[in-house]
Amino acid sequence: MNKIELQVMAISRSVTQSANYAVVLGELSGPRRLPVIIGSTEAQAIAIAIEGMQGQRPLTHDLFKNTLETLRTELREVIISDLREGIFFARLVLDRDGEIIEVDSRTSDALALATRFECPIYTYENILESAGIVLEGDEEADQDDNMEMADRQPEKQKDTLSSFNVGELNHMLEEVLSQENYERAAEIRDELNRRKSN
Repeated sequence: MNKIELQVMAISRSVTQSANYAVVLGELSGPRRLPVIIGSTEAQAIAIAIEGMQGQRPLTHDLFKNTLETLRTELREVIISDLREGIFFARLVLDRDGEIIEVDSRTSDALALATRFECPIYTYENILESAGIVLEGDEEADQDDNMEMADRQPEKQKDTLSSFNVGELNHMLEEVLSQENYERAAEIRDELNRRKSN
């Protein structure tokens, strides 16, 4: 399978899960985004690495990086390798003196390590196809249409996603993407995918 390279685009607080965050990965050569929900500890670890900050004592991911470097093992890449029941799975691809070793990892930990090693992050086409979100242009006309849709249906937006038809869900998806609300977009995407599979 062809690997698609991703980069960390943003980290934002989860709208529906106050203790969690969404890290948004974007493909390098395309418009698709892959939102991944992670815990606050991992979000902090990723943000610290991106900002280049260092604490007085090493955090857990710093310790793991220091340990690998001491053992002369390089983290070559991180692969988001699977998506099962809404949960992403990842692998660390390590290089120890030319020997390639793959280790299973939580996606959040893999991303925290990738930002420290500054190594590539990859996923596969089938994962981006099923869980990715395509960002469209944010033309003013589209935004006006989205605002009108929100004004016409203020009460219905409070209902569960199952009460909307597919056309309404697609319109809602465009609206939340224009607001960069990636977590809500992921929920709508999941509902659309659930209906496709039924």
